[in-house]
Amino acid sequence: MNRHLMLLTVCQALFLTNNVAFIAINGLVGLSLAPLGWMATLPVTGYVVGAALSAMPVARLQARVGRKKSFQVGLLVAALSSALCALAVSTSNFWLLVASTLFAGFYSANGALYRFAGAELVQPAFKERALSWVLAGGVAGAFIGPNLASATRTWLAVPFAGAYLALVGVALLGLVVMSFIRFPAHVAPLPGAVNGRSAAELARQPAFVVAIVAAALGYGVMNLLMAATPIAMAQCKHPFESAALVLEWHVLGMFVPSFFTGNLIKRFGAIPVMLVGAALNLVCVAVALSGVDLMQFLVALFALGVGWNFLYTGGSTLLTQTYRPEEKNRAQGLMDTCVFWTMAMSSFASGALITTQGWTWLNLGSLLPIGAVTVAIWWLRLQNRRAATVDGPAG
Repeated sequence: MNRHLMLLTVCQALFLTNNVAFIAINGLVGLSLAPLGWMATLPVTGYVVGAALSAMPVARLQARVGRKKSFQVGLLVAALSSALCALAVSTSNFWLLVASTLFAGFYSANGALYRFAGAELVQPAFKERALSWVLAGGVAGAFIGPNLASATRTWLAVPFAGAYLALVGVALLGLVVMSFIRFPAHVAPLPGAVNGRSAAELARQPAFVVAIVAAALGYGVMNLLMAATPIAMAQCKHPFESAALVLEWHVLGMFVPSFFTGNLIKRFGAIPVMLVGAALNLVCVAVALSGVDLMQFLVALFALGVGWNFLYTGGSTLLTQTYRPEEKNRAQGLMDTCVFWTMAMSSFASGALITTQGWTWLNLGSLLPIGAVTVAIWWLRLQNRRAATVDGPAG
């Protein structure tokens, strides 16, 4: 841990404050403004679609101007989009809300790269721990996000308008913190310079494919169930404060393990850690299907959070082993594009399923992607064992 990594961890905490607050309120605000019930999670979907559309442009922007300038642009977008969300709620304009969250996705695409930037602030031997430590900044977001949404939702006459304005302040604070971080010197590629393998060549590596599958489907399952939770709890007559508590514990599950996930990956490898993550997703579904009391929601979402951490951190670490320095922006952009498009589909499916089929069928449906990611990880494990057998002890 050094000063710059610590400050980046603070930026991650503020990024997750924004994300968790969005999750806590966007579905509920959408439910109150949407023309049809199944459109309730469109503001959540807009956020991740915006991120998916922005992932590759952000990667190209970072290749051109460097990490810091790109991150600063993202934080400015966060402040402006949150202000537009407040305006949309104040004027009861559902489609402006969706458009504002779509715009906010540019910030999400930037913030998602904090983890990779953290690995560049330390010596190569510590990259797993640095990546994990940056993600650990989400612990603060777990506390601040839900409580900020709960404390500020009645600031103004229109419910939740004050919460969106509070997020403007969060983004501006992030901009101040980011100004003190010194990233490695950036050298823009020269026109016509060779900048590594193409996307198709990178995708020929089994580890590259499985890293993206684990991160994308792990995020997709997490988003599918998390986005629907506030609505499901409202349907079960739980108050908003209970939903905020469940989301708080969920995000704690997502990021508290980051204090030791890097060490686990260093000791056991990314593949075993990802397999445990998939198993925890199954635990989440089993608990969720057992009932709809507050404790069952809380335990299920906590297990879901820990499972996401192991899949996402393991997948991200595995990805760093598959590309050369000059290929980093392309490889990272490809991963995050796949992650965000999976999140977009899961967000839309979440709203449609929770409002038409209910909590039970939503959880049963999540077993398909959980099964797919488990098969992919086991396949890579078998591939590695066969390669080790062919290479012999020296390999």
